[in-house]
Amino acid sequence: MSYIKVERDGPIAILTIARRERMNSLDVDTARDLRKAGLGLARDRDVRAVILRGDGGVFCSGADLKYIRAGGAEADLGYLQPSAKGYGAIFKQILEYIHSTISEIRRAQKPWIAAVDGPAAAGGLGIAMACDLVLASERSSFEWAYFKTGLTGAESTTFLLPRLVGLRKALELVLVGPKLTARQALDVGLITSVHADDALEADARALAHKLAEGPSGAMSVAKRLLNQAAGMDRLDEHLDQELESLTRIADGPDFAEGIDAFFAKRPPRFGAE
Repeated sequence: MSYIKVERDGPIAILTIARRERMNSLDVDTARDLRKAGLGLARDRDVRAVILRGDGGVFCSGADLKYIRAGGAEADLGYLQPSAKGYGAIFKQILEYIHSTISEIRRAQKPWIAAVDGPAAAGGLGIAMACDLVLASERSSFEWAYFKTGLTGAESTTFLLPRLVGLRKALELVLVGPKLTARQALDVGLITSVHADDALEADARALAHKLAEGPSGAMSVAKRLLNQAAGMDRLDEHLDQELESLTRIADGPDFAEGIDAFFAKRPPRFGAE
């Protein structure tokens, strides 16, 4: 069963993460399916704009911590064949697919719109930020969240945050870790616009159709030039650094404590490595 759904509406496509019972988090299979669908839509010339959304009043909470804590699945470890099957190896499998999806979104010669309804946290925040435009419902929230389990950040968050909100605000969002409302996220430049909860879907489709009717060639060039001006040519290199750093820290004692505390619903007791 795939939790990634694709719907076509004329020249636009709607890509949905439909795993509401797990807060639309991504295990290996779901991350792989997201990457496959994202790659297909990014390169399909008949698709002129894409909406990325989550199902059931949640956008995405990133990698599936329950799946990671349980040790993944033997078949999912695939080509890695780690001698020591720590948390880092399982994260690596998931993040490689998510990072590839993010890279495709940024390189796509068409606009991608994130329609965020509900929480976007950790990797979900990164996936939303990677889109060209971010529309959010009033009930949405945005949170970096990695420090809650002692992780370093990945899924483009440490690359895109300072570019979107500035270094000083990015440091606050990472180090202090506030959960932003949709209006607060708009005020700091993290998202594009805020919409009534019951209007988000229709507004996102209307915008996607408007973009699809525009000059696709000129839009593609303008997106490439803006990416170049923002240093997006360094994104893939940075994603590799995020992956290496997070998988290393995930095998340390702070993450082991953080994930135990997360599921025990108690404050973590982090110590020096």
